[in-house]
Amino acid sequence: MIDVIVAGGGPTGMMLAAELRLHAVNVVVLEKDAEPTKIVRSLGLHARSIEIMDQRGLLDRFLALGQWHPVGGFFAGIPKPAPERLDTAHPYVLGIPQPLTDRLLTEHAGELGADIRRGAEVVGLDQNDAAVTVDLADGTRLRARYLVGCDGGRSTVRNLLGVAFPGEPSRNDTLLGEMELTASPETLTEVMTEVRRTQLRFGAMPLGDGLYRVLTPAATVAEDRATAPTFDEFTHQLSATAGTDFGAHSPRWLSRFGDGTRQAEHYRVGRVLLAGDAAHVHPPVGGQGLNLGVQDAVNLGWKLAAEINGWAPEGLLDTYETERHPVAADVLDNTRAQMELMSPAPGPQAVRRLLAQLMDFDEVNRFLTEKITATGIRYDFGPGHPLLGRRLRDIALHRGRLYTQLHAGRGLLLDQTGNLSVEGWSDRVDHIVDNSEELDAPAVLLRPDGHVTWVGDNQQALLTHLPTWFGSATP
Repeated sequence: MIDVIVAGGGPTGMMLAAELRLHAVNVVVLEKDAEPTKIVRSLGLHARSIEIMDQRGLLDRFLALGQWHPVGGFFAGIPKPAPERLDTAHPYVLGIPQPLTDRLLTEHAGELGADIRRGAEVVGLDQNDAAVTVDLADGTRLRARYLVGCDGGRSTVRNLLGVAFPGEPSRNDTLLGEMELTASPETLTEVMTEVRRTQLRFGAMPLGDGLYRVLTPAATVAEDRATAPTFDEFTHQLSATAGTDFGAHSPRWLSRFGDGTRQAEHYRVGRVLLAGDAAHVHPPVGGQGLNLGVQDAVNLGWKLAAEINGWAPEGLLDTYETERHPVAADVLDNTRAQMELMSPAPGPQAVRRLLAQLMDFDEVNRFLTEKITATGIRYDFGPGHPLLGRRLRDIALHRGRLYTQLHAGRGLLLDQTGNLSVEGWSDRVDHIVDNSEELDAPAVLLRPDGHVTWVGDNQQALLTHLPTWFGSATP
């Protein structure tokens, strides 16, 4: 029997598969599409996702294919610089098209031993107390201990489970595509500058060799958003919005997206869980969607592996929903707010001008930037040290960097006292004795996702705390 079936081979599914394989969990990824998509829905990684790639030893691969961009101007497109001294060693946005992110994460999962099957569409499921049975479109049946739906906003797994997906339907659709434009760069700049005074869902970004990534408001909300617009529809909307179609021709691909906002009522039903867009959908403003899904996967992976490997403390797997549901709810709220601020109506524009003034205060700018980059997340681990519940940024140690110690996806005790021990948990938690001028704490215990669960210098207190996240000691 398979340990875990992951339905969906996008960034969330592949990141989850890799996280599970770090713990020797048998994983099968089922992706219904026979070939990887060429559609570029996401354009980059924010700081927290960049940190995750660094924590798993993947960042050099991404940096080789991406471009650094300054942080700032992401909240509703309000042009403000990043606040000073962001709490991260990676204070930039990494521009990298989603097909490249998909490829790198697929390679990573494959290198770790995940069984990746393309052209495998889930059409049915049934579960009991011991296992989940999955039916595929070709008549194949697979049995696993757990199933995770990472199969997008129209998730088959979520629909088969009957999990409610409350929220608001799309009110505004936007057309997106890559095509060649014959208009001069000067004409493009002049028209875009004028149109974007009132319509922020419009733009044309050069990709080189006359190719542009173009977006423009759609005329109506599509009943079936999975159906791509025709090129005639696209050029008609360009002309209606900008007064010209810029001589558009030779489209590479066309797509559409809406501003619907929905979140699954539950992330877990028995042995079936949801992650990424299967658990939440929202407008793409701020570029948070792919990042949110990857971060779901890293939160869930080690917990599900602990359950399968038999050392998970009671209730550990349920903390996935407890921690990640509020995070996604906050993203839904901030994207709702951003969409309102991007409306050309006088009222939202007045609020936008007021917020632009408020963002000149560093505290406001920092608060909103930390929302977009996900560096401000703090899980509720109870009262205590300011680091408790937060992820710890990469810090310099006397013998290297912190994040190089997290590549294996295990817990970590960073001990500046030299007097502590994780004996009994060394099969799950690494212990390094080292010092850092950047850490104002005697010792910190990190989960595999990099969040701080304990701060202190007392061995007995540590022994009392270790079972909370890492289960019982091994004799």
